[in-house]
Amino acid sequence: MVRLLQSIFLLAIVCVAGAAWAQPAGEANAEADDVEYTKNTEYDFEDDLVEGSFVRPEGEYFNAQKRGRHSSLIRIRQDFVPEMLKSAEDI
Repeated sequence: MVRLLQSIFLLAIVCVAGAAWAQPAGEANAEADDVEYTKNTEYDFEDDLVEGSFVRPEGEYFNAQKRGRHSSLIRIRQDFVPEMLKSAEDI
């Protein structure tokens, strides 16, 4: 119980300490009233000349990925002996 009260007391001190260091309300408004902004702002950027050349690789250039080599999923049968025997039995 004592530990709980100490924790609550410590939490209250931490919360109140932040408000104690805060700036008074009158000072923030006084500084904001002194600032005046112009209605129009103009920026003038001088022309810059950029010189260069377009560099291309010699020959043909194309970006393509090579296809991977995989084994075929289709298996070619070497003989049809079971089917031939079955058809011979039907005759």
